Amino acid sequence: MKRFSVLALLVGAFACGLHAQAVNTTVCDILKNPKSFDGKIVSIKGTVVAGYDEFIVKDAGGCGYQVDGIWLSYPAGTKGKAGPVALLQVQPARNFAGTYTAPARAAVTLDKSKDFKQFDSLLAQPHNKGAGMCLGCAENTVTATLVGRLDGVENATLTRDKAGKIIGFGGFGNMNAYPTRLVLQSVADVAPKAVDFSKSDEITKGQRQAFAGNPEMYDPVDAAEKSIARLAGSPAGAMAEKAVAVFGKHGEHTGVNILYTTTNEANPKDEALGAKDSPDGILFNCILNLNRLEGDAQARTIVHMGQHVSDLRSPAPGNEDASPYVLEYHAWGMTATAAISTGQSFLTMPGGYLLWNIKWTPEDRNNMMDEALKSYLANEAALSR
Repeated sequence: MKRFSVLALLVGAFACGLHAQAVNTTVCDILKNPKSFDGKIVSIKGTVVAGYDEFIVKDAGGCGYQVDGIWLSYPAGTKGKAGPVALLQVQPARNFAGTYTAPARAAVTLDKSKDFKQFDSLLAQPHNKGAGMCLGCAENTVTATLVGRLDGVENATLTRDKAGKIIGFGGFGNMNAYPTRLVLQSVADVAPKAVDFSKSDEITKGQRQAFAGNPEMYDPVDAAEKSIARLAGSPAGAMAEKAVAVFGKHGEHTGVNILYTTTNEANPKDEALGAKDSPDGILFNCILNLNRLEGDAQARTIVHMGQHVSDLRSPAPGNEDASPYVLEYHAWGMTATAAISTGQSFLTMPGGYLLWNIKWTPEDRNNMMDEALKSYLANEAALSR
């Protein structure tokens, strides 16, 4: 018993020492100079959003940056439930043309305390009370004190050569667009806030659209191709076809991979040189959480992620360095277009923003969609031009 007590004291003292090493700071201070916090254990208070293709910590009042949040990840092997529904990870392929050295990062051990379990559960609770399709909609945001390892880079923009080919990497999270990432070590002071879906729920009430396909035989790429078939011959159709075409035909290796795996963990292998070649030396890994994507929501996600890949791999002239705001605007626009072409009545984004309503008049549709997208990107995704 005495030996146990001494051991307990030593363990407790070591744990206190680790916690004492945490730098007390703010989301805004980190975003102001991400590289200066790289590798440090930090303690911050912020609001966490687990949405469609974001899992971020943001300041309640905002900080004023184009990417106004810190990407959040759990350590590898956590098996947490919260996180983004989908994301695009850009990775150097085995035949990458640039110079690349995988970063070496200290391991993080997560304290799976009662606070963490509450935190994870609250953020993982999907909103399914409404009708129609609500992509990545979670019931709650959570304000908490977070401690973890901060990974930071000076610039998260993908570096290109004169020909437009990607030759350098930087950031984290969806599209590698975030200059900072917090790998969670512990969480405390958990305070949830319910997202207000009342307006979108009222509008879509009684209009639930059931998925009639066979889940075991469902091919999301095939379904995505069918969803845009009615757009053939139109400018929107050409863009949609380009987005879906990035996945290639069955058996074709285009360097674009669909991975059904965890979306919320920082795994060292994701930052290593890829195990396969790619036509342009880049792997585009579209990671999907099937627990949150049922039926046609997968097809919409293929269009969404395909648009991301298309914009990054083959950007339009002058759009090579498009901001994450612009890239997300494009992707959500194409997602809505695919939904409309199939006769879908409604499409709701996280935060309760109604992106498509079949009852809108033709004169109002563009303005209503534009207003919803701008509000969503600014308030939910914490992105600006």
